[in-house]
Amino acid sequence: MKPSGLVPRTGRVLLAGSAQVIECRIVDLSAGGACLEFSRLYDLPKRFTFLHGSSRKLCRLAWIRGYRAGIEYEAPEHKAMIAGGLSRTTTGLSRLSRERYS
Repeated sequence: MKPSGLVPRTGRVLLAGSAQVIECRIVDLSAGGACLEFSRLYDLPKRFTFLHGSSRKLCRLAWIRGYRAGIEYEAPEHKAMIAGGLSRTTTGLSRLSRERYS
């Protein structure tokens, strides 16, 4: 059992449309992505899901060199809707701006 507060040093890659789960070691981890190391060479797709502890992130393959790969986290699509209609429209003004200048 690992002590609480420590970041797991392993993760898993889930490939879309496949039941295959690829175990990996985490070399480096940041808010925007990670460097992963695999036990053998894999032909990774451009996009996949990365599981790390209780986190599940949609990722994009940034680079691959031998047994190591760099990944970048993609923002979930639902985050774009969080603004509640304050995003830009075809007029170039947000809803908040239109209300302010009307």
